[in-house]
Amino acid sequence: VQLVESGGGLVQPGGSLRLSCAASGFTFRAYDMSWYRQAPGKERELVASITSAGRSTTYKDSVKGRFTISRDNAKNTVYLQMNSLNPEDTAVYYCKRSGFNEYWGQGTQVTVSS
Repeated sequence: VQLVESGGGLVQPGGSLRLSCAASGFTFRAYDMSWYRQAPGKERELVASITSAGRSTTYKDSVKGRFTISRDNAKNTVYLQMNSLNPEDTAVYYCKRSGFNEYWGQGTQVTVSS
């Protein structure tokens, strides 16, 4: 199993980024996927989740209306579109595969700063 995040970077407040997580080594369409983040000195927290077929999504309250999780099962990729970013969104963002065994990517840094 391999999960590789990309798309992070430095963005000004109010800006947007789209994160991608490319999956391999398992039947991607069979698993729910999630995005987590961890800010310096804080615990890792769930940001958004999506069911295996993409029919249902959930979000952390503070990102509702700003972030959108989606997936393309033909491309084995899950996305996190992040709009109206603010400094509190600064963190390392990780994707995770759910299931009996959980797998994590290596993370991608998102920094929101002017």
